[in-house]
Amino acid sequence: MARTHAPGTSTAPVHSSTGSPRLDLDAYLARIGWSGKREASAEVLRSVHRAHVCGIPFENVQPLLGSAPSLALADLQAKLVRSRRGGYCYEHNTLFAAVLEALGFSVTRLTARVRVGAEGTVRPRTHMLLLVDVPDASQQYLADVGFGSIGGLLEAIPLAADAEVHDGGRRHRLVREPHHGLEDLWVLQAFQGEAWSDQYAFTREPFEPGDYEVINWHVATNPRSPFQHTLYAQRTLLDAHLALTGRVLVTTRSDGTREERELTDPAEVRRVLDSDFGIELPEGARLKF
Repeated sequence: MARTHAPGTSTAPVHSSTGSPRLDLDAYLARIGWSGKREASAEVLRSVHRAHVCGIPFENVQPLLGSAPSLALADLQAKLVRSRRGGYCYEHNTLFAAVLEALGFSVTRLTARVRVGAEGTVRPRTHMLLLVDVPDASQQYLADVGFGSIGGLLEAIPLAADAEVHDGGRRHRLVREPHHGLEDLWVLQAFQGEAWSDQYAFTREPFEPGDYEVINWHVATNPRSPFQHTLYAQRTLLDAHLALTGRVLVTTRSDGTREERELTDPAEVRRVLDSDFGIELPEGARLKF
């Protein structure tokens, strides 16, 4: 889609109070292929959220190469916006939070305990997500463009318990669960395989950038972290969802049909990442499988 600018909207990068470049909103919107009126509304939130999920892939290449990815906004833009790369939750949602704030939204950064594959165990809070205040809206919205799973949100959804939401071709709901903390848990569920499945659980306690620096370093560098040992890539298309785990490629189509195949060697993995996921690996990168 061609880019358009709302009347009176500057096309220059947003700057901080120190004058250093902060966010190139034009470049970001071009990257995700979004054009429209730049305003803080529920419709814009849902639309930009969906465009981001479909426009920038999920991947953990940097931890596989032995280091934690930078969460500095300039580095995130260089990687996710100006390169054919993606990232994982901290990268995606840190960038998306900056975009939403530039559009006039108020954003609270949260963390969640992932429940997919947890089998009843209590995991640490290692997932980043966002709580968004929309001017003139009666409720807040949950936004999350960085959950590396087909059960993730396609669009931002209202923070309301027990209300089923159809976000694009996906079905979600939030439920409340008793908790010993200051408030009950919020649990995001996705409708998968004819049943509701927990994705993650969270509270509304705000987290700061320094918190994510610690969590990001832990998840990227801890020898026990799966991101240290296995390639994960996800891509959401208009009619399908692609998931690559190691050499196993799973394609789930919008009608629910599922196809799985194992890629033959690292050369084919590199080709599929480039052609199907839109991920161009760094020069000379050798991934673990």
